[in-house]
Amino acid sequence: MSELRFVRLGFGSEAVEYHAAWQEQRRVHTARFSDEIPDTCLLLEHQAVYTAGRRTADSERPLDGTPVVDVDRGGKITWHGPGQLVGYPILKLPRPVDVIAHVRRLEEAVIRVCADFGVETSRVEGRSGVWVLGEAQRGADGAARLGGLSLDFDPRLHDEEFDPRLHGPEYAPSNAGQRGEDRKLCSIGIRVAKGVTMHGFALNCDPDITSFDRIVPCGIRDAGTTSLSAELGRRVPVTEVLPVLEKHLREVLETALPLPRAV
Repeated sequence: MSELRFVRLGFGSEAVEYHAAWQEQRRVHTARFSDEIPDTCLLLEHQAVYTAGRRTADSERPLDGTPVVDVDRGGKITWHGPGQLVGYPILKLPRPVDVIAHVRRLEEAVIRVCADFGVETSRVEGRSGVWVLGEAQRGADGAARLGGLSLDFDPRLHDEEFDPRLHGPEYAPSNAGQRGEDRKLCSIGIRVAKGVTMHGFALNCDPDITSFDRIVPCGIRDAGTTSLSAELGRRVPVTEVLPVLEKHLREVLETALPLPRAV
């Protein structure tokens, strides 16, 4: 894979309005498809906004009428805003395209970033993104209660967003009452058009987590949201995370080429 180019669009007082960033994504996507530019990752903070993927249900939107931007990515509704580091990797993938392999690469880069800051994270079976796992539930004898549960809130039973392709040894078992509330640290939602990726990830560094309270984030009702700052007990600004993220994105995206999907 060719060298990855980073473009820093705006942070802090220069945070980028969502529609402006979306338009820039489309421009870069067209140029990448035509091989006018190399693989490119746009990095930015957004002005506060709710965005809804194609499968967002009405019941998951803000009940107070807060405006929502409907977008052409996968996934459901989420929030973007100050304190959140957003990345839009616009990459040409080998054909036939394996979307899950691309998601795993993005997860891997973010997991490495979190490890550098001392936060242990994981993937969760059936769910994209990067997670801090809840503590194991324990019985009266103090022993962890693991395995064998099939409860009515098991996401494998009712969650239409549960993706059975997201499984394997790198994924923690889905939480079916076996541990406390899992907390999403980084959300991922992508689109692949003409073999080139769009949209990407949003890593919570130091955002106002209460912004997620108005919605059902990513359509997931049995999990919470967290940030690097919340997990570490100190402020971790986007500017501190940015160079670490660039380092690991370059490591992963330049070396871990996703293989074409088997046909």
